[in-house]
Amino acid sequence: MIRRYMKKKHQEEKQEKCGQNISVKLESKLDDNIQQLKKLLDEPNDLVIRQFTIGAANINSAIIYIDGLIDRQLVQDSILGNLQVKSVSMELPKESTAIFNEIYQTFISITSIEKGNSLADVLNGILSGKTVFFLDNEDSVLVMDTKGGESRSIEPSTAETVVRGPKAAFVESLGTNLSLLRRSLQTPDLRFKSYQIGKRSKKGLVVAYVDGVINSTIVKEVNRRLESIDIDNAPESGFIEQWIEDSFLSPFPQMNNTERPDRAVSALLQGKVVILLDGTPFVLIAPVVLGDILKSPEDYYERWLIGSLLRMLRYLGAFIALLLPGLYIALVTIHPGLLPSDLALSIAASREGVPFPPVVEAFLMVITMELLQEAGIRLPTPVGQTIGIVGGLVIGDAAVSAGIVSPIMVIIIGLTAIAAFANPSFTIGITFRILRFGFMIAASVLGLYGIILVYIMINIHVVNLKSFGIPYSTPFAPTMVSDWKDLVIRAPMTMLTKRPKFLATEDSKSANKGVKDS
Repeated sequence: MIRRYMKKKHQEEKQEKCGQNISVKLESKLDDNIQQLKKLLDEPNDLVIRQFTIGAANINSAIIYIDGLIDRQLVQDSILGNLQVKSVSMELPKESTAIFNEIYQTFISITSIEKGNSLADVLNGILSGKTVFFLDNEDSVLVMDTKGGESRSIEPSTAETVVRGPKAAFVESLGTNLSLLRRSLQTPDLRFKSYQIGKRSKKGLVVAYVDGVINSTIVKEVNRRLESIDIDNAPESGFIEQWIEDSFLSPFPQMNNTERPDRAVSALLQGKVVILLDGTPFVLIAPVVLGDILKSPEDYYERWLIGSLLRMLRYLGAFIALLLPGLYIALVTIHPGLLPSDLALSIAASREGVPFPPVVEAFLMVITMELLQEAGIRLPTPVGQTIGIVGGLVIGDAAVSAGIVSPIMVIIIGLTAIAAFANPSFTIGITFRILRFGFMIAASVLGLYGIILVYIMINIHVVNLKSFGIPYSTPFAPTMVSDWKDLVIRAPMTMLTKRPKFLATEDSKSANKGVKDS
């Protein structure tokens, strides 16, 4: 206990000392500032310190940046080239402060430039891909936005594929993602509120919403939860989702995630909040209700009859993925009298020689299917597809030939897998995989009564669940009939002129008759 207490106290003192060091004001001497910065960063190999002189009087100055985080050509052309070439031919003031202001106003041709006067400003700048300019005998610096380096180009989405619709997807660069939103939603009411997430990583996070549309209560609640985040690093938006969600015990996702700009823009126009994190292509959409999970952008790019049919197929697929194995267990084990005589005899004949009861048989096949699905995701794409297809066929055929499982069980599991893959959301697919086991266990104990009880329990949970104050079961319960036009059936586009009533938006009438959030 004493050793643990002393270790904790030592860490707190070290963190406090470090915080005091970076918050101090800069020195006026250039060499002192450089030495202090080297000491704080422990002289890393990628720290570039370029010292040079400017003007006819050869005034000492320097620029500092992290190699790999900046655009070298931009630094060369807009900073070094201007300072070293133009300053020689111009007469500079004699005082250092006047020289500093002259450089700020005349020589640096960078669009985004700020002044700083502490080590914290310098560290935050260079660690986020900026270049810092130091001038001897001056205790202020210029922090210039020169972010660059290698980055992924804009490509089609790999997680949310559509046949018809925009192909561009978000990337890992926060600036690029914000520009994609700007291009798709050219309104002066689009608002971006910036945060820094992570004590040590200082990741950029932006909350986007449309002012005059969104309910201000939702914005305040999102901001309140984001301000409560206390972590060292957030490498992916899933960290943010888990921190600010309403109930961490619920298997249902309380925020939507997408890498499609058109889907994010549709959510903004509906009156929702979009959260973008630097370093990940997946943005978060809040609040979300159960009906949003089974929607796809393609529902709105096709005519309403086609979109409605596709959506109804997804609802049918969701029920099949949840209930089919449990129904098989209940009907074959406890309620065989409910089956037609010919079907019951056919199932009995197919199970002849199978050494396991139906519940064990079902669990074996479902677990095998889950393992194959997980292996297909984790392996490289060509190998994963081979494992998923060939592995399923080979194992299923071998299991039937060995008499371990019945052919009807293979059909049941195949239908369950196909129905699960029809789901447009990977997150809700995992939820269905979890709940499927609950239905199977209940069916093996109480039959159809067990399935009904579990279904009632899930509905009770969904009705009580909320997403940023919005009931998760809306508009089913509380009932809002006006929102049913875009729920199970997608009404014609000319009828979708109102924003969702449950969001209580400031502007209820939608001028956007295009794609809605999905």
